[in-house]
Amino acid sequence: MNVRKFRTEDADALMAIVAESPEAATWSRASYVTFAQEDGALALVSDRGNEISGFLIGRRVADQAEVLNLAVRATHRRRGEGGALLAAALAEFVRRSAKNVYLEVRESNTGAIAFYEKHGFARTGCRNGYYRNPDEAAITMGKKLTDPTG
Repeated sequence: MNVRKFRTEDADALMAIVAESPEAATWSRASYVTFAQEDGALALVSDRGNEISGFLIGRRVADQAEVLNLAVRATHRRRGEGGALLAAALAEFVRRSAKNVYLEVRESNTGAIAFYEKHGFARTGCRNGYYRNPDEAAITMGKKLTDPTG
């Protein structure tokens, strides 16, 4: 498995992953392609040579970063791909001089909350009514980034 930058031809694979991941944010195909080209955007995929098995979408603005969407194919979960995508994103955010990274996760998505806590994120708050279909609160989480090179 290799983590690499998203390419336009990966968009259909991302849409297939989103279709089997109801907990992931739902964006249009065009939104992924357009967003990946924006200044500060970060779009990564886990590539198994013949298939895209996961992705992470994030962005950096000034010295802050945000994970917007992370999903892995159901058949590839709990094999370290989400962790590899997150580690690559955090390293890139540090390289881009981000000091902190934030995210929101559905309150009911206890698996994702535990995943992020395992990777050093702490709960920072709650946003009632943040998600739709179904209406649900978001748990906000954050992590201070440090440059491993000192």
